[in-house]
Amino acid sequence: MLERHIFIIGMPGSGKSTLGRKVSGNLKLRYVDMDRRIQEILGGSMPEIFARYGEEAFRVAETNLLIALTREEPMVVSTGGGTVMNPWNREIMRNFGLILLVDRPIEQILGDIKLDRRPNFAEKAEVERVYHERIPTYRASADLVLDNSRGYYAGVAAMERLLRSRFRLN
Repeated sequence: MLERHIFIIGMPGSGKSTLGRKVSGNLKLRYVDMDRRIQEILGGSMPEIFARYGEEAFRVAETNLLIALTREEPMVVSTGGGTVMNPWNREIMRNFGLILLVDRPIEQILGDIKLDRRPNFAEKAEVERVYHERIPTYRASADLVLDNSRGYYAGVAAMERLLRSRFRLN
């Protein structure tokens, strides 16, 4: 049982959702992927939501969902890549949980990212620009940093160790 929420932050393609979902299952913790939940609520893919409502409406939905999640039992939450860029969201996460940065080198992100699923990225140069713009905020906001440069299985093992030791989980 968690005492506080665990908010996973990081760039799109860093492994937030993949690692968060797997580790939560392994540790039998509740898990929510914010982007997926917003897609369910608003009814569409990320590109459809951005086209239909615009980024500003998406960001408002993101903050509203974050507030709603803090009213629930502590869980693991994979945030969207831009969630932490809003100062209000950072404050919410700090007040209700622990912020875990999944840090992955930009070269690896660029090698894996699927641009057709990312409404803010038309090309890889844009991903790189956003990475350099956001990484200082990610690092300044994080209570814990997970190096996700060694592949999926190493990332899962490292996140499990980190959460087990931090929260005294079995």
